[in-house]
Amino acid sequence: MIRFADEHTRDAVRAMWKTCFGDPDDYMDLYFRHKYRDEQTLIYFEGEKAVASLQMLPYYFTFHGCEIPVLYLSGVCTLPEARKKGFSHRLLLRSFEVARERDVPLLLLVPQEEWLLRFYAKFGFAQTFDAGSDPLPSLRHVLNAHSGDLYAAYLAFDAHFRHRDMTLQKSFNDFRAMAEEASLYHFPPKKNLIGMARVIDLERLLQLYAATRSDVSISLSVEDGLISGNSGFYSVSDGLINRSEHQPASSLQMDIGELTQHLMGYHTAARGPQIAALFPEKVPAMHYMLE
Repeated sequence: MIRFADEHTRDAVRAMWKTCFGDPDDYMDLYFRHKYRDEQTLIYFEGEKAVASLQMLPYYFTFHGCEIPVLYLSGVCTLPEARKKGFSHRLLLRSFEVARERDVPLLLLVPQEEWLLRFYAKFGFAQTFDAGSDPLPSLRHVLNAHSGDLYAAYLAFDAHFRHRDMTLQKSFNDFRAMAEEASLYHFPPKKNLIGMARVIDLERLLQLYAATRSDVSISLSVEDGLISGNSGFYSVSDGLINRSEHQPASSLQMDIGELTQHLMGYHTAARGPQIAALFPEKVPAMHYMLE
């Protein structure tokens, strides 16, 4: 059984996090104070025991010039004795439903280990963010430059990223948590994170793409094995999209993972001249996730 967390089960979520990830208590205090919310937390119960959970943290993401709501999956875990029973599988599928119910077209996550790239790919996630090699702006420097005025420091930080396409944006409350975490660990250097994306509402994202590419005319045949509403035939022309029940003769065929990468401009220059022209290369960025 899957339920949202409540005041009776939130302690079980924290205990599960501690068992699975082993994070220090000072970090967990910060995370659960700033980020954890019952209504954003799904728990899988085996009988009456909470054995698996995940959190769906809301953010905004700049996608083809528009800020769209996204959910960032955090703390996906299963107690050791309950693993290999498909509980995380069911939680992930339920998170897809929650995203649709909340009108969120895209999910994001940061895989903490390389094998998780393959695990999440089974659920239609695709790698769309690369780990960075260059340090990001120093929070220490930003805070020192605006000593005593956290909001001014946030505005200075935000100015680095707000107008960058394919970038996860941060609110003032996010920045407050970031600053506290950075101070807790003596301001370690930060870089862009490796990350994955999962399209929940393809039609909505295609509309945003089409609105910026009135010069493009293409037909797409898309297969999504888990979200049937994404599968189908799409035509993009004159800045608009249309769906058809019949496959156009010259359509580009791709699965949802491939199209996710194309829409986000992830290494499209290496996909051949046609893809590179239709989907210009961008540099998706995700960072400062209390990792």
